[in-house]
Amino acid sequence: MKISTKGRYGLIIMTELAKRNGDGPVPLRLIASEHALSEAYLEQLIPPLRNAQLVQSVRGAYGGYMLAKPAVQITAADVIRVLEGPIQPVEGIEDAEQPQRELWIRIRDAVKNVLDTTTIDDLARHSSECPSDPYMYYI
Repeated sequence: MKISTKGRYGLIIMTELAKRNGDGPVPLRLIASEHALSEAYLEQLIPPLRNAQLVQSVRGAYGGYMLAKPAVQITAADVIRVLEGPIQPVEGIEDAEQPQRELWIRIRDAVKNVLDTTTIDDLARHSSECPSDPYMYYI
């Protein structure tokens, strides 16, 4: 199973909103600039997340986005399913020959389990505890 940039960037958005929870609405341009991502691309990911009631928007000069519910109640699977669709490693698992079908089902179930048990809060806490380049030295 390959997660596209939609899923990866969606998790970045959600993680950043969780890290800034309580600070008010977060503009996408802030997330885009901190992660060197396209703000226009991030804007395309917000409507499905909002429709799924994972984020809410605030309009105005100090507007932006916030999580629609606590980060501990949102799983990585929620985000991936909204942006990527069903979680399955290959198409047509039902049509595969028996030994392969069992393999693909076990892989699918393992991936689902990890995504279903990892919350956005877990990702936010982990990213705060582990800086992305702890051994990088700048001269």
